[in-house]
Amino acid sequence: MSRILLFNKPYGVICQFGRDGLHPTLADYIPVPAVYPAGRLDTDSEGLLLLTDDGKLQHRITDPKHKLPKTYWVQVEGIPEETHLQQLRRGVKLKDGLTLPAEAQWLDEPTGLWPRDPPVRFRKTIPTSWIALTIREGRNRQVRRMTAAVGYPTLRLIRYCIGDWTLDGLTSGACAVREA
Repeated sequence: MSRILLFNKPYGVICQFGRDGLHPTLADYIPVPAVYPAGRLDTDSEGLLLLTDDGKLQHRITDPKHKLPKTYWVQVEGIPEETHLQQLRRGVKLKDGLTLPAEAQWLDEPTGLWPRDPPVRFRKTIPTSWIALTIREGRNRQVRRMTAAVGYPTLRLIRYCIGDWTLDGLTSGACAVREA
């Protein structure tokens, strides 16, 4: 039976086991031997990372042809209007082409959200808000580029779910092993 490990990656952790001397790595958090990441999260992103000991499952999770939905909680600078969410829903023109349509909706600040270290910068004169954004592709820094393209820079990015797997019940830095 295959194992899948759900890991709530903290801000600043790099998605590799090898040490770079600058950042904490997966080796500092993952106590399960012989699992490998199925995808990546940028160092400055947080949230759900899946690891597995099954190469076929790893491929199915990461292969773009399967278009596994990934939902992100995105704290943005400003308060998007419905027209901006519609742009995200239609697809956004980026330097590397038009994105696939996304699901986008306003989101109250997620309940039980852990503090980020270091904290997100706040400015007294510029409000922030949250959106839930679901995409089915995985371009480099795609969510950040999408929100910036519609005028709302990302301040904090948390991947909440991949397919049916979610962060529910996982605190920052925690992991849970499941059978796949």
